[in-house]
Amino acid sequence: MNPKHTLKEYADALTRAGLLTASTLTPAAEGTVIDCLSYDTRSLHGTSLFLCKGAHFKAEYLSAAIAQGAAAYVAEKPYPVDAPQLLVSDIRYAMVVLGQLFYDHVTDKLTSVGITGTKGKSTTAYYVRSILNDWLTSEGKPPCAILSSIDNYDGVITEESHITTPEVLELYQHFQNAYDSGISHLVMEVSSQALKVGRVRGMTFDVGAFLNIGTDHISPIEHPDFADYYASKLKLFDSCRVGCVNTDADHAADTVAHARSSGCELITFGSHASDTVFCERVEKRADGLYFTVRSPKYNGEFSITMPGLFNVSNALAAMAISMALGVPEEFVRSGLRKARANGRMQVYESRDKRVTVIVDYAHNRMSFDALYRSTRVEYPGKEMISVFGCPGSHALQRRRDLGELSGENCAFVYITEEDSGEEPFAQIAADIEKHVKCPHLVCEDRAECIRRAILDHPEPHVILLTGKGEETTMKRGREFVPFLSDVELTLKYLAEYDEKEAKA
Repeated sequence: MNPKHTLKEYADALTRAGLLTASTLTPAAEGTVIDCLSYDTRSLHGTSLFLCKGAHFKAEYLSAAIAQGAAAYVAEKPYPVDAPQLLVSDIRYAMVVLGQLFYDHVTDKLTSVGITGTKGKSTTAYYVRSILNDWLTSEGKPPCAILSSIDNYDGVITEESHITTPEVLELYQHFQNAYDSGISHLVMEVSSQALKVGRVRGMTFDVGAFLNIGTDHISPIEHPDFADYYASKLKLFDSCRVGCVNTDADHAADTVAHARSSGCELITFGSHASDTVFCERVEKRADGLYFTVRSPKYNGEFSITMPGLFNVSNALAAMAISMALGVPEEFVRSGLRKARANGRMQVYESRDKRVTVIVDYAHNRMSFDALYRSTRVEYPGKEMISVFGCPGSHALQRRRDLGELSGENCAFVYITEEDSGEEPFAQIAADIEKHVKCPHLVCEDRAECIRRAILDHPEPHVILLTGKGEETTMKRGREFVPFLSDVELTLKYLAEYDEKEAKA
């Protein structure tokens, strides 16, 4: 159990960090021992220190916290309540300072891997997880923890994920759960927003990986422009001991230069003979993708069974990370071979092979472009049909990007619901539709779009069903409501197609 601290100790930590601007702690209050640190009234227990943060914060939340036993609060401005206050200049950094003290710097107690990039984060994380699990199991150790945009596992919690990188205190709790469960390694995706707003500030990853950079998450509430987006991604190198960089990615030279200037040890991977992990040949066979690698630690032919030529790059990233962690080659081979990421490049076919459905989480220009190019190579002679939407209120550039790409590559496009949140679906759809230059249909009912994509097109076709994967919820308003996953709907309507064809 972590040691508990007094309000004075928390105030002193804020002072040392240069954050504390004012305090109304009395000598009597200073000795109060804190049981709970939180910004969520639903999680309060015992004697708590409450944090006032977030765009949706309301003063009544603080009043409720005090009624539930909060001994003091931390905020950037005072509130008219009867409780001691610790005023700070930066509430987000204050969460890091206070959280690290509360959780006894638990992020330093595990071997951690942070992965960023515009595309491929989840797949790479699952490759690394599979490799590490083979290695750890061979030594009688628990499987590694993972925090991803697909799901989270920390030894205590197994849950579907709704955010790429958890908020600060939730992140530390995942590390604490893993540590308490005897887990030695944790692999996580690190989003540009997490890096920009400081969710991983104060952490040092044993290995960080920069997969690629494209144009995404450009909006008034995320990144104002590409420069801000790229600069945020590069912050990963300020928080890792070893940095792995894909030299095949755009802006690779700048990324490598920044990694070097940050002082971390550098490992490169890609298709250049000068790369630390060099891939010199790729071949598609019936049972997977085979590629030949030369590196200081791993050499020869390796293979993956997840479809998609672009996944070779993700596998190279996993190999670079494994090299930094000292994983023996045999576990790299076996882990890559058996790795699976739910909702990533899952392929389903009708009995007559005329209809192929690829379920994938592709959701931005870079991932769509890679998916279309790979599909065209792997399924020659089949027309492509896309079923997708865009989330509400953020990543606004995707609407143009995905509309243009789908129109250029597909015979037909279905524009449908995809976590519209607080923005009307009609507005999102209109923003996409004006860029789609091929036959298409706008239909909010995602299940109906999948049904029609499978049943209503006579020519042999590949359906690219993107954005949701195996997620079982849909964001409407501020709530995530139950919703059949794309995989479940695909299996349902392929069965209907097979039955229809059998009677024909």
